[in-house]
Parts: sequence; structure tokens; C-alpha cells
Amino acid sequence: MRDTLPHVGPGQVVGLLGGSFDPPHMGHVHITREGLKRFGLDQVWWLVSPGNPLKAHGPAPLERRMAAAKQVMQHPRVIVTDIEAQIGTRYTAETLEELIRLYPRNRFVWLMGADNLAQFHRWERWEWIMANVRIGILARPGGRVEALNAPAARYGRAWRLPAEQAGLLARSVVPAWCFVNVPMKAISSSEIRARGDWG
Repeated sequence: MRDTLPHVGPGQVVGLLGGSFDPPHMGHVHITREGLKRFGLDQVWWLVSPGNPLKAHGPAPLERRMAAAKQVMQHPRVIVTDIEAQIGTRYTAETLEELIRLYPRNRFVWLMGADNLAQFHRWERWEWIMANVRIGILARPGGRVEALNAPAARYGRAWRLPAEQAGLLARSVVPAWCFVNVPMKAISSSEIRARGDWG
């Protein structure tokens, strides 16, 4: 199976952007490019998930979402992967645990928008994720105050790096997380689906 997994050089730091990407859009691309730049990452992997346990209805077929993601995200240091389907994990904590085992010579940074931080405490084993994986949070339009006052942000307050030290996150000792304000594209997958553009 290792032959089908993404390749990364020893010691490199990989940013992980997970989600259903149903559909992928320029907001995902923007977060990815900002994450590469702000957090000192060597690569970013898009983890196109088989399904989101927090959502009641399943997404479009994985093959369709993978193809669309590869079309919209074209960058030499970004890899679109269905690694969760390959290794058989469903929850983010499981995926991260397995990636840490499979890539012992690399470091990972979990990337997410501020809206995800606001509800991060609902994720399976979120405390383990905060304690074991660096987290880079990119502020999206609205919800910044809510996100920084959310249970997960309060829980990990002592581990937060100032925004001006964002470039140090990739090499920081865990636990560590950083919240940066960036100009964001106000677009979401749900809005695209609601317009009927995704079918």
C-alpha cells in the first residue's frame, strides 16, 4: 500500500487540509496557498474524505470529487489524495494517528478555517488532536471572535503561537497552534451545491 501513498522527503513538513470537497472550490485553493506561505510548509495534502461523520447526507462519489479537486488545485507542492479511503480511517484523529505511524520522519500541520475551530470540540478525540498535531487556523469572513472563544481555543490557550510567529509553527514542538487573519474568499461548498452548480 505504501507505493500508492503520497511521497514526501525526510524531515519535510506536510500541511493537511481535510474535507469532503463537495465540491472543491477557490476558497480551498486560497486556504492552501496561504497555509503554504504562512506556516512554512513543504507540501500540502488535500485529504478528500470518503464521507464526513458530522454530516447527515453523503457527498458526491469520491472519484468525482477527486477529479474535480485535481482540476481546481494545481500547484507543484500540493497533492490531492484519497488516503483515508486507502488506509480505512473515518475520523480525523484516526487518520492523523495512522499518518504519524506511516511517516515517522515527517511532521504534520492540520489546516482549517476559523469556522471549524468554533465547532472543533464536537470532533472525535479532539483533545488528542490538539495535543499531538500542530494546527494552523486561517480566519474566514466572520466568526473570528466566536472561534477564539470556542471550547477548543480556551482548552488550548497555553499552546497558541502569536500570529507573527506563524512561520515557526511547522517546526514547533507539539502541542502548538496558530490563528492567522488572512483575506479570505467568502465561498462555500454548500453555497455552490445550493446554486445547483455541482449537480
